[in-house]
Amino acid sequence: MADDKPLRDHLGTLLDWGDAHVGFDRAVKGIPPRLRGVVPDRLEHSAWQLVEHIRLAQADILEFCVNPKYAEKKRPDDYWPRDARPKNAMAWTASIAAYRNDLKALRRLARDRAIDLFAAVPHGDGQTYLREILLVADHTAYHVGQLILVRRALDIWG
Repeated sequence: MADDKPLRDHLGTLLDWGDAHVGFDRAVKGIPPRLRGVVPDRLEHSAWQLVEHIRLAQADILEFCVNPKYAEKKRPDDYWPRDARPKNAMAWTASIAAYRNDLKALRRLARDRAIDLFAAVPHGDGQTYLREILLVADHTAYHVGQLILVRRALDIWG
């Protein structure tokens, strides 16, 4: 592309925007510690499990994009926390901080003109950088929707 700056800027924004849906930060804001590990009736996951899953999946995709020695993880075991509850408040805070740090790295990757967004990740099986960035945005949006559903079921949304 002659001038792909608009695309790169849009990708950087798309990763956690709030124009079309609730963003991650708003979805996790204010969840009381006592409710972070509660799995509501008829739902599969707690807020903790969703937050940690979003973080783990995003970190894995970022690692795939930047680490030539990337090793594929085992699904689903390596992508979901075993426990419904975080070990402590620090685990919750650390997960959110790690998510935000990796998100910044993905935004930098999206805006890095030295990377051809349409090029295949060299150590992948044909996946492009563009595909991986869009995958993170789509995956996060899906699970943020689930997080809002959990919050509604726990009567802590809105």
